[in-house]
Amino acid sequence: MASPSAQGDVPTSSHWDDGAETADFNAKKKKKVEKIYQALYSDPIDVATLRRMAISEGGLLTDELRRKVWPKLLNVNINDPPPISVGKNLRQMSKDYQQVLLDVRRSLRRFPPGMPKEQREGLQEELIDIILLVLERNPQLHYYQGYHDIVVTFLLVVGESLATSLVEKVSTHHLRDFMDPTMDNTKHILNYLMPIIDQVNPELHDFMQSAEVGTIFALSWLITWFGHVLSDFRHVVRLYDFFLACHPLMPIYFAAVIVLYREEEVLDCDCDMASVHHLLSQIPQDLPYEMLISRAGDLFVQFPPSRLAWEAAAQQEANKTAASTFKDFELASTQQRPDMVLRQRFRGLRTENRAKDVLTKPRTNRLVKLAVMGLTVALGAAALAVVKSALEWAPKFQLQLFP
Repeated sequence: MASPSAQGDVPTSSHWDDGAETADFNAKKKKKVEKIYQALYSDPIDVATLRRMAISEGGLLTDELRRKVWPKLLNVNINDPPPISVGKNLRQMSKDYQQVLLDVRRSLRRFPPGMPKEQREGLQEELIDIILLVLERNPQLHYYQGYHDIVVTFLLVVGESLATSLVEKVSTHHLRDFMDPTMDNTKHILNYLMPIIDQVNPELHDFMQSAEVGTIFALSWLITWFGHVLSDFRHVVRLYDFFLACHPLMPIYFAAVIVLYREEEVLDCDCDMASVHHLLSQIPQDLPYEMLISRAGDLFVQFPPSRLAWEAAAQQEANKTAASTFKDFELASTQQRPDMVLRQRFRGLRTENRAKDVLTKPRTNRLVKLAVMGLTVALGAAALAVVKSALEWAPKFQLQLFP
């Protein structure tokens, strides 16, 4: 069926929308669309350019382009879709059906306002089928509340058949650690949040530590890729463009830049868990998304997961998380569990000389802030590094799409 996009095929950045009537905007949009199609029709497909377009300002612009580009970013063969007929037997046999049903019934706000009831109910049935089918085909995956928020985004953009393929790939790669039997690995991913903040703003980090706020406020951000907490579907799909083109841990970097952006609000709070948690758990809806995406990309390059692994692990002596670098995740894609990759890396870190530890913590923020503020992901060296890392991470596809 056709994709019932919540906003239609329109640009997904408020910055782009503001200039929609100007010739400059039209020229930029036209040029970007041309670059995307050139990359799609290159032989072989120019995935590096597609990733750069997904990261750069405005993302992939329209749902029509997302339907073409998202499969390439995930190495999904659109000519070999999985069966999408679930049937009553699977619903009766699935141990997750009742919970999925409850979550989907509560997901009304994730559908476009004004959508006819019959159409929405039909999409909810498709949403249930996609989830149950992916779980049935991948018994190592375990359903978690919030997973449906990710699946519905794919469903609304690309339709049921393609969404099933994309969700299956995302579930076995980017979301893999969220779908363990326990939350140990999810908690460990959350433990990257404070070290990132500490690198950029030690004062804010120390305040949050004193307040003992923890990181649970960011849990729903992370496990739903912000789909559960953002009301504007345009902003959700813009972030999905970014996350699909980047390292699986990029959502935690984006969570960090949101907290850093709200520095003044946080420091004005009473230094106690309840006050800080309440503030941070209420995510603003008018965030400067393009600026934050740019900052997240820059921080990833400055402080990659491999450099923060020790500090994150020190906060929780438990199972390790998904890949600490894209190279590591490439190993994971050959059927090695992502958390096992980081365990191997962490054992290596423990044998290194602590005196050579790369985690320097500048107590003045000026230079770091200038570097963060000055970056434009679309053009800067950081974008090239992020794309290069993406290509190193991406699972090798049988058609050799990745150079």
